[in-house]
Amino acid sequence: MTTLASEPATTPREARVEFRTEPSRYRHWRLTFDGPVATLTMDVDENGGLVPGYELKLNSYDLGVDIELYDAVQRLRFEHPEVRTVVLTGGKEKVFCAGANIRMLAASEHAWKVNFCKFTNETRNGIEDATANSGQTYIAACNGTASGGGYELALACEHIMLVDDRSSTVSLPELPLLGVLPGTGGLTRVSDKRHVRRDLADYFSTKAEGIGGAKAVRWRLVDEVVPRTAWAATVRERAAAFAERSPRPADARGIGLPPLDKTRTDDRVAYRYVDAVLDRDRSTVEITVLGPEEDAPADASGVHARGADFWTLAMTRELDDLILDLRTNETSLGTWVLRTRGDAKRVLAHDALLLDNARDWLANEIVLYLKRTFKRLDVTSRSLIALIEPGSCFAGSLLEPALAADRSFQLAGVFEEVDPDADPAAITVGPMNLGPLPMGNGLTRLATRFFGDPESLTAAESARGGPLAAADAERLGLVTFAPDDIDWDEEVRIAIEERTGFSPDALTGLEANYRFTGPETLETKIFGRLTAWQNWIFDRPNASGPDGALRKYGTGRRADFDRKRV
Repeated sequence: MTTLASEPATTPREARVEFRTEPSRYRHWRLTFDGPVATLTMDVDENGGLVPGYELKLNSYDLGVDIELYDAVQRLRFEHPEVRTVVLTGGKEKVFCAGANIRMLAASEHAWKVNFCKFTNETRNGIEDATANSGQTYIAACNGTASGGGYELALACEHIMLVDDRSSTVSLPELPLLGVLPGTGGLTRVSDKRHVRRDLADYFSTKAEGIGGAKAVRWRLVDEVVPRTAWAATVRERAAAFAERSPRPADARGIGLPPLDKTRTDDRVAYRYVDAVLDRDRSTVEITVLGPEEDAPADASGVHARGADFWTLAMTRELDDLILDLRTNETSLGTWVLRTRGDAKRVLAHDALLLDNARDWLANEIVLYLKRTFKRLDVTSRSLIALIEPGSCFAGSLLEPALAADRSFQLAGVFEEVDPDADPAAITVGPMNLGPLPMGNGLTRLATRFFGDPESLTAAESARGGPLAAADAERLGLVTFAPDDIDWDEEVRIAIEERTGFSPDALTGLEANYRFTGPETLETKIFGRLTAWQNWIFDRPNASGPDGALRKYGTGRRADFDRKRV
């Protein structure tokens, strides 16, 4: 069961959402196993909404349903490496999933709707990442109608099966019924992933009743339709066939993902390796990530032996949870100040161990999880400022947050009055920065930083391996500013105070545009284009106003649209 950290509230914004869960607490999903095939069945508890005020009828979902889905996808990758195919199906008769719950959306404030869509987008991207990089292929077995977000969930799968019973369809009815867009990548996946012709996609997305049967196959909306009499057997055959193609090791033994040790108060969120201090007066969060406490194991067997306690995995789980917590529960804390502390050599040694054992399934999964978590940081609508000080370990994988930051400051020298004998602040470019952790645009953060400037990129990459003092890092363009200890406090203070004084809406637009440099991909379209348009549409009266489509849905009355095209 997904829980709230406070008493039930009347609106989502009044409750603190907790993202930690595990299968024994699920209310909406069932996970079963048959050798290399897992079946993930969506059977939503109608009365199990995250907050009161709506019923989750027809396998519709809210954030609580998707929190469980995200947890299940993670556990399949780490706890069940023997699984090669995941069948995603519905547990209700004649319905796969009706999509996001409309009454929940209509009653939610704007920020809740936007964050909800962002998280569900990331979860679906994780499903695609498992198929592409982990040998766990997802099949959507749509046992009934898949509508809106339900069809978007199916679109995240590699293969879509639809029951052929003359009534089941796939549809994206958001535009004709609700005056909004499909919120979790539906338009992009229809065109860019399934290659549905533009004119057909246009027609499909304006027909609330959807399309089924042979036409859905011809239009590439699904891969096959199957008579109900042959449904169960055909699903088993497809799952077995995809499992045969997987490179996933058949004899692998998974590792457990125990509950995170987390302390949450009104002004602090603390884990073992990640700590966040919430300063409500300054609208900031001071985030510190600690490096490894121990040397890296000698080989991959040590990674398996430490399991969830292996530093990179433990730190990544904590950072992932923190980002989700702050993004959802602390929308007014708009500036995140990023620090690290620890031994840079140990960070680089842990990185090297993972990369040297890239063919080991667990090492591979940890790197992929690190990649997804830093991507989550990239698409978070918060200002990111990295502070590189003596004692920092911005090296290799932990250099990525500094490269993701909107600005970075590296101290030139040391704090003379604090510790004049300390080693000067340094950063280190490592192999993790040169390919294994790409952004959503498919480029490394270094390549994004120096997009269109190959000479600077080559110079930065050539500096890998050794610590770089502030003057060298600034010269190479790896940090924004390198003040000395006389100017440090004032420059950092001004940067943070200025940031918190700007319009949050304008900052969100500014940051998203600069972060998505370079080629457009499915992910950048979803987070850079779709999210921006949906954000705007959600806030318009045609959708969310008193006479908007979201509020009129189900009343029998038509929405009153402002007909001006903008």
